[in-house]
Amino acid sequence: MRKLLATATFLMLTIGPAAVAQTGNSSSGKQGLWPAPVGHRQPRADQVPPENSSTADANKREDAELDRKLKSICRGC
Repeated sequence: MRKLLATATFLMLTIGPAAVAQTGNSSSGKQGLWPAPVGHRQPRADQVPPENSSTADANKREDAELDRKLKSICRGC
């Protein structure tokens, strides 16, 4: 029993401060000093290319085909 208590105490003393340090509390309230690297930013609306009408037409055709197949499976429910 003493070995278990000594081991638990040792683990709490060694692992405990590391777990507290990972909370990231800062006194200034800021998350970071620099902006995220370019590869990590979310794109803005002006950076996203517009949707092509050909892909929208293909999606409409696929949706219509799926609806047709589902109607043949589920009759009147």
